[in-house]
Amino acid sequence: MSAAAIDHPFFTKLVGDEEAAALFSVEAEVDALLRFELALARAESRHGIIPAEAVPAIEAALNGFTPDVEAIATGLGNDGVVIPALLKQLRAKLSDDLRPHLHFGATSQDAIDTALALRLAKAIVLLDERLEQVINALDALEDRDGAVEVMGHTRMQAAIPVAARRKIRSWSDPLLRDRARLKAVGTDVEVLHLGGAAGTLEKFDGKGNLVAADMAAELKLRPVDQPRHTERDGIAAFASVLSLITGSLGKFGQDVALMAQNEVGEINLATGGGSSAMPHKKNPVPAEVLVTLARFNATLLSGMHHSVVHENERSGAAWTLEWMLLPQMVVATAAALRLASNLAQNISFNGVNRSV
Repeated sequence: MSAAAIDHPFFTKLVGDEEAAALFSVEAEVDALLRFELALARAESRHGIIPAEAVPAIEAALNGFTPDVEAIATGLGNDGVVIPALLKQLRAKLSDDLRPHLHFGATSQDAIDTALALRLAKAIVLLDERLEQVINALDALEDRDGAVEVMGHTRMQAAIPVAARRKIRSWSDPLLRDRARLKAVGTDVEVLHLGGAAGTLEKFDGKGNLVAADMAAELKLRPVDQPRHTERDGIAAFASVLSLITGSLGKFGQDVALMAQNEVGEINLATGGGSSAMPHKKNPVPAEVLVTLARFNATLLSGMHHSVVHENERSGAAWTLEWMLLPQMVVATAAALRLASNLAQNISFNGVNRSV
């Protein structure tokens, strides 16, 4: 059982998303961390920073590695980061003379931030695909029902009749812009992090940028001139885009819920939630959840902006806050897109209710 509704066994079908949540599982995180360590060893070997014979041994230690999760959890509780306990298990698979060459010159944040970047790159692909699905579903809805006349409302009061396409485009056009924002922000998220203890690459014998470039090419990430241990604007910008996406979907959900009210009746729901007391009801559950997820992400976004304030060259407090918030925002966004796509395919416009 989880303390967070988004991955609670009951609530995950309502507000969670299994595919997105898998990107933040223990298995996904460890796999990404091992990819970092292997890419680091290979690049360092190519530039003479560690001996070439260390690489096959490191590859063998990493291949098929099964972590002792409980030991890593205990280590994280003591150290505040997962890397020391993970390295202890990995180095136990190496000979004494080769152990120092694993993770040489790197710091915990290099590995953790790069592992996050690898998983966020996958998250961006997932979210982009789902954005496309929602946009396509809304386009199909416009093609079918766009000419239907419905009542326009201003300040929650009936105004004048408008074509349904007027409402549909107010749902789809923001998503087109959100999709462009998501693509743009990817350049600041899919970044290789390599700086060493204080961001100076002091153990790389002047070859740190070469090592970073090689690692970035292998991991399909972007190298940057200066490590971003405390420069979190890119991560915060990504979180902002997530909140904008769910906000756009929340507007869609809010409109559908209002138009599906019995006394309005301008939208018909093909599916809906049941009631334990009133079996005649068809509750607009997906539309309501879109509003909830929009407000959820908007609330968490404030915390992500707080996490931009990293003190000096490294922060523990701000960094840990980021870990707690960002995965939930990604999962919430994926869930909202999944729900919105289904909702768009299961509504139809009935036309204006002249009694309104």
